[in-house]
Amino acid sequence: MQSNPLRIGTRGSALALAQAHETRARLMAAHDLPEDAFEIVVIKTSGDQIQDRPLSEVGGKGLFTKEIEEAMLDGRIDLAVHSSKDMPTVLPDSLALTAFLPREDVRDAFLSPKAKTLMDLPHGAVVGSSSLRRQAMIKRLRPDIDVVMYRGNLQTRLRKLAEGEVDATLLAYAGLRRLGLEEEVTSLLETEDFLPAVGQGAICIESREGDERTLEMLQAIHDRETQIRLDAERAFLAVLDGSCRTPIGGLALLNGDELTLTGTVLKPDGSEVHDEVRSGRATDAVQIGQAAGEALKAKMGPGFLSSH
Repeated sequence: MQSNPLRIGTRGSALALAQAHETRARLMAAHDLPEDAFEIVVIKTSGDQIQDRPLSEVGGKGLFTKEIEEAMLDGRIDLAVHSSKDMPTVLPDSLALTAFLPREDVRDAFLSPKAKTLMDLPHGAVVGSSSLRRQAMIKRLRPDIDVVMYRGNLQTRLRKLAEGEVDATLLAYAGLRRLGLEEEVTSLLETEDFLPAVGQGAICIESREGDERTLEMLQAIHDRETQIRLDAERAFLAVLDGSCRTPIGGLALLNGDELTLTGTVLKPDGSEVHDEVRSGRATDAVQIGQAAGEALKAKMGPGFLSSH
């Protein structure tokens, strides 16, 4: 390895840093290198700075990646560690998702001091969530519940919950596990009832195409099964032109060489939902995802995605 450290770009939240540290630890172990062979570079993103509005109103997922990708294109960092569910389906020219870490638990966690499960909440309870997917799914299951916009990093949301700003919230179980906060979880929402976001629970690593030094190092920590599942899920999302403005859930599972993708699209108020399940060979992951997306588009009919 060259003497200059490999620079790892990340957002500055506790969860983002935990993911960057996990990536560094895996690279250190895989290549038998000391910690100072890597430099973690914290980059503040627009998504971190805008806390008073839903992301869907100010630009969507790219707000968490734009400044980091600019740093990579400028040569200030060599790779970026992201939560896969934050990644737009279209990346800048010359950048690519070149590695995935083994996927964590994909489920959403229910957190509340007032009820054991979402279904146990009292009539008229207030649930905080910044995710249109979670909002729509909550309204589908419990139309009597008031769902309010709830921005902030994980610690901020836990503090707001403890202070009684809301009666409950939903968070990705993977993030809580990565921060050692499993004890905060009241119960887990099973994927059969509550599909996760595309890419939920998976750390992805983005780097420059043609950067052979970085690519070679990343291959040693790359998890192929996670990549196959994400290839299907991201292809599904791309067909639907999925963004923060559309409530979409998707999950691909591998059983040997067979891949099954389940996808769902909802109206924001939960009043209408369409589901699709597609299976096939793992080698056809992208085509399976695309087919599921096309099938859902046909079920929805014109205007469904633009009617809100």
